[in-house]
Amino acid sequence: MILFKSRSSKVFFIAAIAFCFAFQSSIAFSKSVSRKASIAAMVEELLAKMTLDEKIGQMTLFTSHWANTGPTMDPKNLEQIRTGKCGAVFNAISAEYIRQLQNTAISETRLKIPLIFGHDVIHGHRTIFPIPLAESCSWDLNAIEQAARVAAIEASAQGINWTFAPMVDIARDPRWGRVSEGAGEDTYLGCLIAKARVKGFQGEDLTKPDTILACAKHFAAYGAAQAGRDYHTVDVSERTLFETYLPPFKACVDAGARTFMTSFNEIAGVPSTANRDLLTNILRGLWNFQGFIVTDYTSINELIPHGIAADEREAGKLSALAGVDMDMQGAVFMNHLAELVNSGEVSVKYIDNAVRRILTAKAELGLFDDPFRYCDVKREKEKLMCPRHLNSALEMAKKSLVLLKNEKNALPLKKSVKKIAVIGPLADSTADLLGNWHAVGLASEVVSIVDAIRKAVPVGVDIHYAKGCDVNGNNREGFRKAVETARKCDAVILILGENETMSGEAASRADIDLPGIQNELAEAVSKAKKPTIAVLINGRPLVLTRLQKSVDAILEAWFPGTMGGKAIADCVFGSYNPAGKLTMTFPAHLGQIPIHYNMKNTGRPMSDNKYTSKYLDAPNEPLYPFGYGLSYTKFSYSNISLDSAEMKMGGSINISADIANTGNYDGEEVVQLYVRDISGSVTRPVKELKGFKKVLIEKGKSKKVSFELKSEDLAFYGIDMSFAPEPGKFQVFVGGNSRDTLSADFALLP
Repeated sequence: MILFKSRSSKVFFIAAIAFCFAFQSSIAFSKSVSRKASIAAMVEELLAKMTLDEKIGQMTLFTSHWANTGPTMDPKNLEQIRTGKCGAVFNAISAEYIRQLQNTAISETRLKIPLIFGHDVIHGHRTIFPIPLAESCSWDLNAIEQAARVAAIEASAQGINWTFAPMVDIARDPRWGRVSEGAGEDTYLGCLIAKARVKGFQGEDLTKPDTILACAKHFAAYGAAQAGRDYHTVDVSERTLFETYLPPFKACVDAGARTFMTSFNEIAGVPSTANRDLLTNILRGLWNFQGFIVTDYTSINELIPHGIAADEREAGKLSALAGVDMDMQGAVFMNHLAELVNSGEVSVKYIDNAVRRILTAKAELGLFDDPFRYCDVKREKEKLMCPRHLNSALEMAKKSLVLLKNEKNALPLKKSVKKIAVIGPLADSTADLLGNWHAVGLASEVVSIVDAIRKAVPVGVDIHYAKGCDVNGNNREGFRKAVETARKCDAVILILGENETMSGEAASRADIDLPGIQNELAEAVSKAKKPTIAVLINGRPLVLTRLQKSVDAILEAWFPGTMGGKAIADCVFGSYNPAGKLTMTFPAHLGQIPIHYNMKNTGRPMSDNKYTSKYLDAPNEPLYPFGYGLSYTKFSYSNISLDSAEMKMGGSINISADIANTGNYDGEEVVQLYVRDISGSVTRPVKELKGFKKVLIEKGKSKKVSFELKSEDLAFYGIDMSFAPEPGKFQVFVGGNSRDTLSADFALLP
């Protein structure tokens, strides 16, 4: 078939296609501009009709709760909805129930302003995905975005249109339980994951009924709580705040996140909920954030014990003037804001601006067009736990697995194994696989690990189960049966770790070794002298120095979600080759904390000299570094090269290395690029992640992996707090983790 008779006709055809795309893009842009203008006009018209009490009502968020008969609303709060004094509700679940509440707002209030409905959709809604920390270990941005997309589809099918996620706090202290909700210790990776999750929740078009508003939390620096204790004080320098903790929030703004949540902590003596510099000057001024800001649960009230407000009235004043738009659960705005406005202490312009932002978000969701668009019982039945979502959760659970140790090729289990002992306090658990903040996920819909293993083994292979001990506690009565079970089998799989309540909010731990007597159980079972594999179920890095001496292999499975049991079984038996890499450092000793790969050097870096920076009783190095993770195959790095030893300001260089698969399995490898700035106007970290690529390499094959490094990638906050690269000498590193790398040098020229 002849498509083009001449070059000119081909050029004309291409030009015509380009014109069509440009015309369609122009139409889409015009529609977008037109819709924004229409929303703005509608909001202003509505705002002009509202009383002060009705405005404050839009700034008030109350919770629903669960009773034996299902979801219900406190009668007092239900009355606030009827009188227009509550504009948003959280923890209300199900399309039918939310329709009832929405109908109350639409049919019984003067202005018929729809409610917005929020929920903690952190890592899945009904189909539960691995915890966010686990997902980050996949280093797969598309899969992370898809996980958030599935969560949005399911949550919106149950009436939810707002999630209190993503949590983008950078966290470097594993004692803090909420590390489970974030993306780990690295700011660069954290920014990319923040964008992916915002995009997954909000989609491309908020008017579609399967999208929900994202909420970037907790603004800001909540992950730097002193001593790893939740809600505790944060004390960081301005440079550290801007370099480490703020960038993922800026990434959320850039990705279009429509809401932000204040953090519980203070920064430099000012709690975030009363911090005008943070909320107004930085978020709205410097970053031009257009959405609305909600507090965390009763955090306005908590300004009193913080010691910055004498009473709730003063707390409400400080929060309103700082830039808070919505009060979660504390009722401070409802009880005191009108009086503050009438007394002249808070200008009505603060109220109008807040309400304007809230109404705009509701309009962007299409709630003024159809208040019940999220209340579709048919869609609710079709979307929850559907096969596509379950498969997505399975794939994410597999991608999140990190193989930490595999001596004597203990994994995958050999086909010659005919009797397998499955031992441990979490082997037969279902609820614990869901982890903390598992939304409306049900333990009854989860297959335990031991049952998943039973389903996975071929005919003729026997599974023998023994609990051994509890997750916590000191009852050793089950040890004898566990050891006997191990002795009569060919291999042992130990399922150890934390229960679901040991990580997450208000779940800080001073000792992050395996809880209870689980290490003793592992040591007792190891005396059976059988190949022994430990599978860990947990929500944070643990100190595994003792455990690693007792077992041949360690598979970090985290809290893997609804399909976690099958994912683990697939990996253990070799139908999946693990490729996950740690996004938080695993310390060798508790006393090393806080420990992270991108720490700074000292004037006396560690050496054989006594008077250098080191411990007397422990190494400086972690047990497992950032970026670490094994595979069933082996990867060899060689031939790092730069296309130039010099980079001009505004220019770039290309870095490449050869990665060979020298093992017996096809496998994926996360190839990581790091940079060190040798000297600057202020001190710089010993390494900083600047890029990564996840590549599939067949056994016996090799690939050349290349990265482009631009001069702007080298920018940092200098001595005068200006953000720019500085000329000088640099090292570049390529490797499979932050420790084991190849290196080369280059110079950035003025």
